[in-house]
Amino acid sequence: MTRVMIVDDHPMWREGVARDLGSRGYDVCATAADVAGGIRIALATRPDVVVMDLQLGEGSGVDATREITAALPDTRVLVLSASAEQADVLAAVKNGASGYLVKSASLDEFDDAVRRTAEGDAVFSAGLAGLLLGEYRRLGAGPEVPQLTERETDVLRLVARGLTAKQIATRLVLSHRTVENHVQNTLRKLQLHNRAELVRYAIEHGIDSSEDEPAPPTHQRPTS
Repeated sequence: MTRVMIVDDHPMWREGVARDLGSRGYDVCATAADVAGGIRIALATRPDVVVMDLQLGEGSGVDATREITAALPDTRVLVLSASAEQADVLAAVKNGASGYLVKSASLDEFDDAVRRTAEGDAVFSAGLAGLLLGEYRRLGAGPEVPQLTERETDVLRLVARGLTAKQIATRLVLSHRTVENHVQNTLRKLQLHNRAELVRYAIEHGIDSSEDEPAPPTHQRPTS
């Protein structure tokens, strides 16, 4: 059972999220209302996923995210915020967030985001991943990663855009195992540890472009 902690300064919202997650089979192991409490309780309980609000009274969820992910590399942070502002999303990802969901998301979307975050995926509300990648391209980050093969770069680009391994396999006409092998090889080459770090790497290097949509292999049967 996935252990989830919730950090939000609004008691009714915090209790509602805990209740919704509990009804979906998650173990809500702790809650907190502020930055200091969030950091302290996370270090004590070591949850799999922290659902983090950004506006925490006098503090910021960005600060809590940075401290928690630095101290607990196996704990992933999913930001759940009312803000879809580019600056907020960018700050959260730069400081260790694995994903970013706006509070207008449905319960099914939220459930899926928590589950995928626990599995190591990077999860964003529709449009936010492209927004981030576009900002890094605007700043002039280079799109090429010479040490990766063309297919590894294709897979990385789609990981950064929020696709699951199954969706990537379908898009590129590859087997699920082949996609996972590409992901693992890319992690090893870049000396990274999980998909969230891959997304941050892709964002920082502008590895996403609608003009360079990954092309499937010329054969139509998935490779193994």
